[in-house]
Amino acid sequence: MDNHHHLHPILEEIIEITGQNPNLCYQCGKCSAGCPVREFSDIAPNKVVRYLQLGLYDKALESKAIWLCAGCLTCSSRCPKNYELAALMDALREIAIKHGNKIPEQNVYKFHKSFLEPIRLFGRSFEIGMLIGYKLSSFQLMQDMGFAPETLLKDKMGFYPHIIKNSAKVKEIFRKTKEAK
Repeated sequence: MDNHHHLHPILEEIIEITGQNPNLCYQCGKCSAGCPVREFSDIAPNKVVRYLQLGLYDKALESKAIWLCAGCLTCSSRCPKNYELAALMDALREIAIKHGNKIPEQNVYKFHKSFLEPIRLFGRSFEIGMLIGYKLSSFQLMQDMGFAPETLLKDKMGFYPHIIKNSAKVKEIFRKTKEAK
């Protein structure tokens, strides 16, 4: 029997994806105190959780904080309740996309998509392909061009993708994930 039938649908999704309930956080703030991207965000990580606790789901889903989270796990390692805040941020990004919420950090989303596409196609990351995809989608064509000669001369990025054996299995994972959503 489903014991979450009385919860808001967004909260149910969060619990289903992460296996944890944001209402268990007691707002000590240790996650926010250690967050390396906190100064670049609109709200602290614990405030994202607080919005969820208060039922302000759209405020949480439309915050910059969920998109700027680096997934470094500093928050999770500092939490006295062992709450996996980085997993929550991942889930909130997924839910925001699914529900069509406004994404305040479009370039982060474009980078995310540009990173995953070569993995879907070739079975592993392909830096040049990801970089080209991101630059074209974000229109930031000339940004970071000063790094290109040194990076290419030091052979830090290959010009051709490495296609793994059984790349069809990776494509199958992407297909199943898309169907599940």
